[in-house]
Amino acid sequence: MTTALQPPLPSHPVLRLRLAPRSGMPRPIDGAWWPRSYDLLAELPSLLSGLPRAWGHITSVTVNGATWSAAPGRMLVFNQVVRLHRALAASSPHTVVLLAPGRGRWDLLVVPPDTTEEAAEPLMTAAASDQV
Repeated sequence: MTTALQPPLPSHPVLRLRLAPRSGMPRPIDGAWWPRSYDLLAELPSLLSGLPRAWGHITSVTVNGATWSAAPGRMLVFNQVVRLHRALAASSPHTVVLLAPGRGRWDLLVVPPDTTEEAAEPLMTAAASDQV
């Protein structure tokens, strides 16, 4: 008798993030992030751990307050404090803004968690393309 071994499930889901190539020109969107929920406390550590080291330590994150679940004003991520801000601006309901002192600001398109893969894929590709 033989048994088929199932591949082990990943302990951490794959981060759904696409970043635009680095260039000297400022961009309105620096890439796209497709979180699995609007629970910032659950999703943020995964996002921050997947960012390029060159971006430095992200100390401030701004999200749309009407979209994301309530969160404290700051949280500890990998033993570093990250300040959380909730903006209510209707002009950017689907973005997250990341700040790293002395390094820069990055704006990521947030693909809604309930988006299908077929719909999310072109959004993420466009946000990370050189054409933006």
